[in-house]
Amino acid sequence: MAIKLHPSLYPHPGQWLKLDVVEPHGMTVTELAAHLGVSRQNMSMLLNGHAALSAMMALRFEKAFGISADTLLRMQAAWDLAQARTREGELKVTRVREAA
Repeated sequence: MAIKLHPSLYPHPGQWLKLDVVEPHGMTVTELAAHLGVSRQNMSMLLNGHAALSAMMALRFEKAFGISADTLLRMQAAWDLAQARTREGELKVTRVREAA
């Protein structure tokens, strides 16, 4: 049985990047977007938790800041699952039984 933790225990990876990585470097969203070669709008959406972190974006952060892309993608997966669990009760799926 999986351990179910409250979704609030999982920060969105973009929000974590904003607070713990980008802001300490004193970069604006515009500067960061230019440095990573992405649009300002996409960067803003990610850092404000309105867009998911893609594998390519995780690689960009890895190259720029030395943060493991694998770790960032695990953070995204954990956040996605925590959000899905908040709607788990809406699923109309029952357990498959083994054949007799």
